[in-house]
Amino acid sequence: MPRSSVLHAPPLRPLLRRYTDVGEPLSCVPVTEGLLNRGYRLSTTRGAYFLKQHLDAPTSDRATITRQHRATERLHALGLPVAPPLPDSRGRTVALVGGHCYALHPWVDGRHRDGAQLSTGCSRRLGTLLGRVHTCLEQVMESPPPGGDHESARPEDTFRAIDELLRLARAHRPRDNFDALAEHRLRERRRLLAQHAHHRPPPASAAGWVHGDFHPLNLLYRGAEPAAIVDWDRLGVRPRAEEAVRAAAIFFVRPEGELALEKVRAYARAYRRATGADGAELAAAAHRVWWERLNDFWTLRWRYQLHDRRADPQFPAVSALAVWWTREYAAVRDAFAG
Repeated sequence: MPRSSVLHAPPLRPLLRRYTDVGEPLSCVPVTEGLLNRGYRLSTTRGAYFLKQHLDAPTSDRATITRQHRATERLHALGLPVAPPLPDSRGRTVALVGGHCYALHPWVDGRHRDGAQLSTGCSRRLGTLLGRVHTCLEQVMESPPPGGDHESARPEDTFRAIDELLRLARAHRPRDNFDALAEHRLRERRRLLAQHAHHRPPPASAAGWVHGDFHPLNLLYRGAEPAAIVDWDRLGVRPRAEEAVRAAAIFFVRPEGELALEKVRAYARAYRRATGADGAELAAAAHRVWWERLNDFWTLRWRYQLHDRRADPQFPAVSALAVWWTREYAAVRDAFAG
């Protein structure tokens, strides 16, 4: 159900006074997708807009948002499907009102499509699109700073996290089927990690500018064609091939926790052609993302430590994927590298 516009009504009149040609507000309806920030479909006498309230602490300061906006403006000029923010009467794209940062974007008609809704051809186009994002970011952003090795998770830290999450899952009341599944998956993951701890990857040093959160809820389609890549909050410098693998693991995961490997293969080949990355780079990235998934419990941290259940529906497929990927490791590696 949509969140109440009464509870989180943005200060529309102070915001819209900053703009010269957006008209008077008619309605402002919360958009239900999104876990970290708030979004609204704003209808005015001049048209429809997307109003974003930036709340995620690591990325909600004005300077960080402005950098994201400048990047999308430059990417738009290169022909990528993005929706840059609208400048106000003074040319600013970030409005600070009531202690919060807001941005106004054109409304993009479209819908989200996950991997099950993408044909093999659409999967290729998706790989090409992400490849263009990475190569275009390389053109429009400053050179990444030197160094900055990206360490992989340490098994000893993960074992401690598993013990704590097991304690919380067992103590949760009222106990339900989710808690039983969480306990099962945590014990299972502890066994898997003990068997594969010696496969911890070395630090990744090669990095470039990436979108940072490329998944189905941040890509809008019109028919078979991408209409807009949205939500650039996580724009940053990280290993690019890992973003390609991570995105595929979200787009192409099936409800039972398996990857649609033929679509992954088509996507990965297109990404490699678009970027010039070779199979060895994608294979190494697949190994690092596999290890990341083996050590990650973000959905359970949200539920048991942050008392936030919005990520609960993602847990069954996400937790099953780590187990399946471990069993089918060679096939997954070959799909990305072959």
